[in-house]
Amino acid sequence: MENMVNLKINGIAVSVPKGSTILDAARKTGIEIPTLCFMKDKNEIGACRICVVEANEGRGFRQVTACVYPVSEGMEVLTNTETIQKARRTTLELILSVHDKSCLSCQRSTNCELQKLCRDYGVDQTSFAGAKPHYEKDFSTAHLVRDNNKCILCRRCVAACKEQFVSVIGPNDRGFDTSIGQPFHVSLNNTPCISCGQCTVVCPTGALVEKDDTDKVWAAINDPEKFVVVQTAPSVRATIGECFGMPIGTNTEGKMVAGLRRLGFDKVFDTDFGADLTIVEEASELVDRIKNGGTLPMITSCSPGWVKFCEFYYPELLPHLSSCKSPQQMTGAVIKTYYAEKMGIDPKNIFSVSVMPCTAKKFEVTRDDQNASGYPDVDVALTTREAARMMERLGINYAALPDEEFDNPLADDTGAAVIFGATGGVMEAAVRTANAWLNGANEAIELEAVRGTTAIKETTVNLAGTDIKLCVASGAAAAKVVMDKLAAGNPEGWGFIEIMGCPGGCVNGGGQPIQPQYIRDTYDLKALRAKALYDQDKSMTLRMSHESPAIKKIYEEWYTDGFGGHKAHHDLHTSYVARKKF
Repeated sequence: MENMVNLKINGIAVSVPKGSTILDAARKTGIEIPTLCFMKDKNEIGACRICVVEANEGRGFRQVTACVYPVSEGMEVLTNTETIQKARRTTLELILSVHDKSCLSCQRSTNCELQKLCRDYGVDQTSFAGAKPHYEKDFSTAHLVRDNNKCILCRRCVAACKEQFVSVIGPNDRGFDTSIGQPFHVSLNNTPCISCGQCTVVCPTGALVEKDDTDKVWAAINDPEKFVVVQTAPSVRATIGECFGMPIGTNTEGKMVAGLRRLGFDKVFDTDFGADLTIVEEASELVDRIKNGGTLPMITSCSPGWVKFCEFYYPELLPHLSSCKSPQQMTGAVIKTYYAEKMGIDPKNIFSVSVMPCTAKKFEVTRDDQNASGYPDVDVALTTREAARMMERLGINYAALPDEEFDNPLADDTGAAVIFGATGGVMEAAVRTANAWLNGANEAIELEAVRGTTAIKETTVNLAGTDIKLCVASGAAAAKVVMDKLAAGNPEGWGFIEIMGCPGGCVNGGGQPIQPQYIRDTYDLKALRAKALYDQDKSMTLRMSHESPAIKKIYEEWYTDGFGGHKAHHDLHTSYVARKKF
């Protein structure tokens, strides 16, 4: 066939498209050449030298880097000769010569790509003695810790940050003194970092990890004066199973609830309740803006990474953001107001924990105007990974857990809330309720046009006789494209916009389970995880947020002046600030 190249890898004939690399060809044959720096289509720089192979193009075998070296007709490739194994061991020893090898207590132990390679190649020490740099850890932000003593200069984090447009990290200095960090070696909190945590999910070692807040939660659970509750985001049920070896995209909602209950939480609530609450408040706000000349298009405000991005890079467009708090913060506010009064508990004695897919949630709980009861709506936001580590510490056999249900009164949810975890889910949930309220629809609309992992999606819906153009964007780079068009006068004519800070939405958040880069390159994690949410939505009886019994009840008993009323606005809405980019 034209545009195909024929070669042999370890004696196996393979035909691949012209322009493919040796790594591409090897993967097609089922051979995984090890890598450390490589990220498909994002970081193809051949820097780590772990992927070296021997290639013969008619002039004898020589060593080349498989991740960037193109195939040629008749090429022969050997991926695992004694010479190659020796080369990889030498490279690993060189990396270890300047690496902090405190693996036993490292957050990434047993899930570290460097550790696995050292085990595979029998490398547990280095013969290269000499200078070893020392770096102070950067604890300056609420969401992560940078430990350059464990950095291997793979630059994956740099590529991830660049993909998110912000590019607040990169290489400093040269030669032996090279380190990854912020310009002029400033601390991370002195940059326009949006706290998305995408750098943490691609780091192959423990150089970048979320700031661990589990000790705060353990202390609260063991404090007899505290009533400790936990809520879980819609996407976590579709991802936490990966931490326990389950297939990607397995919905383990019942086991997740059971596991959290066994940690000692007094109540296990569902953030889906807050997602449904967000929809009815957001829909009410949108209608009010349309009727009373408010700022349009309105943009969703569920994603704290996106909100922070807007505050840093487009402060002049902040009036477009919905004033609604995120589902995490709405649920936290309800727990310390409505639920506290209903149960006769002083809100100061409630310790509210969330399990989120997102490192930016750690930043969000520290924001101003997030304390409806006079106390923080949420005290601690844990990532999916932190919750899993807590269960591991207690020896919980996750796979063997029975399925259990969330605690009432914050247990009822709808399919609209479940799909919040995927890009386009918030928009589809909002349109379902708007379609019911304005068009009299009795069934949930299937808004297929905004599903999928494409970075920017558009469609048009007719509401009450008016065509409304919708836009959905995920990832900060996509957000920039949308916001630039909005700043130019909204030539696309969008009426309502959903933006998520992470590519693919919450299912691909910076706090989600870490998968080896080979898995990230080979499988569409975003699509597999999102499918679990859409499957659950499709199986549910109630699929529109305003149908939730819990939502109906809270407006009957607590927010009696209705959607968007004064009391709801006090508890469930917030404000934003223009941030300097330093």
